[in-house]
Amino acid sequence: MNKLILDKAVQEYISSHLNDDVHKIVMAKSPFEGIDARELAGQIAAKNKAAKKLPLWYATEGIYYPPLLSVEQCSSERTAAYKATLAEGESLIDLTGGFGVDSLYFAQRFKTVTHCELSTGLSEIAAHNASLLGARNIQFLATDGLAFLKNSKQTFDTIYLDPARRSNAGKVFMLKDCSPNVVEHLDLLLSRSQRVIIKTAPLLDLTAGLKELKNVSEIHIVSVRNEVKELLWVIDGAASGLVKIVCRTINEAFKSLSFYKGDEEISHAQLLNETPSGFLYEPDAALLKSGAFNLIAQVYGLKKLDKQTQLYTAEVLNERFPGRIFKINRILTSAELKKEKTLTGNVIVRNYRDKAENLVKKYKIKADNKQFLIFTQSKTDGYIVIDAAIEQHY
Repeated sequence: MNKLILDKAVQEYISSHLNDDVHKIVMAKSPFEGIDARELAGQIAAKNKAAKKLPLWYATEGIYYPPLLSVEQCSSERTAAYKATLAEGESLIDLTGGFGVDSLYFAQRFKTVTHCELSTGLSEIAAHNASLLGARNIQFLATDGLAFLKNSKQTFDTIYLDPARRSNAGKVFMLKDCSPNVVEHLDLLLSRSQRVIIKTAPLLDLTAGLKELKNVSEIHIVSVRNEVKELLWVIDGAASGLVKIVCRTINEAFKSLSFYKGDEEISHAQLLNETPSGFLYEPDAALLKSGAFNLIAQVYGLKKLDKQTQLYTAEVLNERFPGRIFKINRILTSAELKKEKTLTGNVIVRNYRDKAENLVKKYKIKADNKQFLIFTQSKTDGYIVIDAAIEQHY
């Protein structure tokens, strides 16, 4: 951490050059002694990345940013605030503290928070920023979190960690291929806390994760603007064996679908036996990640277009639905589509025989913000194109 960057003149330079090309800044000579051009460019790039993801950090004067990759990989404020609601008790340890976003939000709900970070520089940065943001109840330790637990008899009400996937891991994402190895050290974690929360990337398969872990009580699938950002695995020492799945969408309005693993296996979706009309429902990415395709239809009173088509219809608009909703204008066959002289709309492909980019070229479709052409398959009509207008984005 180069403390010269905290000088008022340097901070003013960073703020006044946020719209500049960082590559040009790197190539130019630094106007400040003791600070090279690459450091200035790094601060500018990281602060720009924080503008939407970390608005509190962005708006606070004197924030010191780590390398861009750390900002890209850290939690957003929205997801950090949500995961803080899953933690319990008065004391928490964050074993993989990083930039400190999660720890700051944990500190708003806990009496004491311990932030462990192997990188001395990153630990120093997180501590500096926390003081600016008013968090006085976080202890910062520049150490390996697991090693700290092993060498200490201290216990915590909640343990949180965000294992990183090792670079030499194969294509199949497994928790044992991450560092720290949660699977190997789970007994240690449970001996020091009754609640362990593990954050993983969306790529991890739910069934595979459950095979590797024990005592899982809840899995939270968290999405922002129809993109799954993280999976949160809640592990409790006294878990009953029932695993609750929570699909949580964090947008202007928060929405969720909760069920217990196994509910999907006994649920049934009614298939549409007529041409689609009314409203078309496209589940949020969090719901699709859960695999509860039939349950979605049951919970929201929808009919499924086809067994392998994860699109649904209803004659009424249900704004509680987590996902996009379209008002169906008309249904076209491929033959009818060829006769259309002017086609406009964003193209969506679901269970169809071609890719979106190919269809755009083939039918010369012009983009439109509100109109959509949804290429899909229904039980009754086979391959169809649904001409629809967006009613709800999230």
